[in-house]
Amino acid sequence: MLTVDYDRLGLGAGDLLLDLGCGFGRHAYEALRRGSRVVACDMALPELVQVRAMFEAMTESGEAPPWGMADCVTGDATCLPYPDNTFDRIIASEVMEHIPNDVGALDELLRVLRPGGTLAVTIPAWFPEKVCWAITDEYHAPHVEGGHVRIYTENEMRTKMAGAGFEPLGVSHAHALHSPYWWLKCAVGTTNDDQPLVKAYLKLLTWDITKAPAITRIPERILNPILGKSLVVYARKPVAEREFVGADA
Repeated sequence: MLTVDYDRLGLGAGDLLLDLGCGFGRHAYEALRRGSRVVACDMALPELVQVRAMFEAMTESGEAPPWGMADCVTGDATCLPYPDNTFDRIIASEVMEHIPNDVGALDELLRVLRPGGTLAVTIPAWFPEKVCWAITDEYHAPHVEGGHVRIYTENEMRTKMAGAGFEPLGVSHAHALHSPYWWLKCAVGTTNDDQPLVKAYLKLLTWDITKAPAITRIPERILNPILGKSLVVYARKPVAEREFVGADA
């Protein structure tokens, strides 16, 4: 299940991609399949262990092109262990809402992205997130360790990205079918995965992800602008203007 549109990101074979806050690697795996060179970065070591194992399995099975490259690194979004202008593309998926110093993280992302490179930031969309926070405190910080620390509006994220120095490229919404699922989980208890309605809805989502039937895909595309659980904001690092020195006459 991908949130980022790789065509809008401009990801191509051979590009060096940073997947910041990679989690269990869904975006990193697809990038590797496309022949990109991938760095999966997260603060959670158990997830990175699984991601590395999947990278190795993909390489051994031939699922990843031979020219691809993949690595896993633990790292802090506000202090990335890379030189300036390192990456061609960056994905930061569902991570900014967890970072108290999100402005500092955006500054770092701008620093390690090459001029002309593109960034995709995905965050919980305002309306679905607002409903989750209203239903229960179990969903967010400070009541939950590592939980969401803020609710973004689209304008707030775009403004912060522009303030860091990014040029906006547009937005999209995704995963409308997931919003009711999270509202349901908030209503019955966010850790109550055995609740019958939660189990039934999860089964529906799993079927939708694996089979992508028209009966769910079409309604979700229609509902995404309103109920999409994720907002994706695309941006580019400006290319510095060249300085020309006029020749003496």
